[in-house]
Amino acid sequence: MANDATNHRTPTRRECVKYGGTIVGSGLLAGCTSRSDSEPTPTESETPESYSAELPPVGRIEFDSEPEDVFTILSHHAGMALAAGRGDAINAMHAPGYVESLYETFLHRLDGVSVDWEGLYSSWPPSKEKLYELDSDVHLADPAKVATTDAFDAEDIDEIEENVAPWFGNTFSDTHQEPPEAYADDYEYYTLWEIFARVADVFRAGDRYEALAAIHRSMLDRIERDRPQQDDRSSAMMVLFAGSSDTIWAYELNQPGYYASHTRPLGAPDALADIQGEVPTDDYGNLTVDTELLLEADPEVLLVLGPLAGNNEIEEIREQLGSDPVASELTAVQNDRVYAQGARRQGPLLNLFQLEMTAKQLYPDQFGEWPGYVDGEPYPEIPASEQLFDRDRVADIVTGNH
Repeated sequence: MANDATNHRTPTRRECVKYGGTIVGSGLLAGCTSRSDSEPTPTESETPESYSAELPPVGRIEFDSEPEDVFTILSHHAGMALAAGRGDAINAMHAPGYVESLYETFLHRLDGVSVDWEGLYSSWPPSKEKLYELDSDVHLADPAKVATTDAFDAEDIDEIEENVAPWFGNTFSDTHQEPPEAYADDYEYYTLWEIFARVADVFRAGDRYEALAAIHRSMLDRIERDRPQQDDRSSAMMVLFAGSSDTIWAYELNQPGYYASHTRPLGAPDALADIQGEVPTDDYGNLTVDTELLLEADPEVLLVLGPLAGNNEIEEIREQLGSDPVASELTAVQNDRVYAQGARRQGPLLNLFQLEMTAKQLYPDQFGEWPGYVDGEPYPEIPASEQLFDRDRVADIVTGNH
């Protein structure tokens, strides 16, 4: 295909990738990821002439062949392609160097699973001309999210859909945000794993999804069974320190959406709730706190986003908190319960690791001591008897050896 976006000839791929406008009904998933007996799970061993996948707000997409070049923007979609065994098909993502650094920290513990994403086209905001140049087989991205940029309107989104490849993604399920008005009627909110089930269908990787989802369900069952009673749970707060500035962003632990998919199942009392009416927002709507508000909330556990992604160093943050006359009074600081975290926008593999990590950080008596994270090192090695999921099993699923 010519790289000039004004050349709108129909690419060859449109002869084998077809999609329709059927929108998924609001009750299709109804809060669970299982399919009915009448809806067989696509497997990689099946080779039908055509197959389909569907997810609001894009509806049903029909394929005659598996996508080989995959455009992504946000890392939860990229992580789903990886978990489906198609990480090497990705040709674009937002902040690829950061995302690669984040994933490599965790994937070090999965033999045979790695990523090579640094240097890919950084796709937010996307360029229409670049989308023509990449000539992808599927845009694993939410058109409702793309519609929020100044560079794309509804006609642009339809143009790329018609002349390059379909869109397929769901982003506003992150915190159940309101989508743009044009998409509101067709939008549905799904969990991380419900979205993954549909993305796996795009790659005919339903067997990988089912195997990983079984591990995830087993983890959730154990967490629900073994976590302390409500009155015995440590209060916690999740924050992100904004580099060298004094800004501290705060995030809800138990809110709906996939951003909280590694904290909500643990049910820790959210210390942010005690001060939420007093917490201001910045220009982007993020909740911001200072050390005085942190002390007012006084979490027993402070979860710090970023260090496992290489964004900041947990030891430096601990030293800063300990030397601050206000922050040093925090219960979490005094009890040495300031812990490193990774990221809220996570794919299925990161979700498994971060569920395990957070369970150990919050409830060590029930799930084993968290060994700590050393800045710049991989996710810490945990003895097999203390792991909440089998690394070899997960690696075998992702690499297709299951």
